[in-house]
Amino acid sequence: MKKEDVDKILKEKLENGAHVSPVLPEGMKNYLIDIDGTICDDIPNEEPERMATAEVYPDALKTLNKWFDEGHIIFFFTSRTEDHRAVTEEWLNRHGFKYHGMVMGKPRGGNYHWIDNHLVKATRYNGKFTDLVDKEVTIQVFDDGRHD
Repeated sequence: MKKEDVDKILKEKLENGAHVSPVLPEGMKNYLIDIDGTICDDIPNEEPERMATAEVYPDALKTLNKWFDEGHIIFFFTSRTEDHRAVTEEWLNRHGFKYHGMVMGKPRGGNYHWIDNHLVKATRYNGKFTDLVDKEVTIQVFDDGRHD
């Protein structure tokens, strides 16, 4: 799916005359993918000269491009800085990654706990990049008085 197609899906949305955040159609996912240590060698920002030669993880390339071809949105969400954008884009393109965009400057340090008004699902990369499978886990949530 091209960026223009994504822009059409996420066009302005009104409810009762007020602007609201658009919601993706059912079945479509908006993947935010880390780069270092997730789709390639783990390169720290302090060694940007290594970013251009990082080894790609072939299973990540195959899976992400499959998701892109299935019509999902692929964004890279990285702790690399804006200074690293050009080398990162060149590397992604050279290796054939299909994607819609990139968000630079993710906070470093891990142990993320994302709070959002939209449903957020998280998957920890642990050495194997495949299609996702269902698994029951315990998560932390706000106590909103509901028990569903």
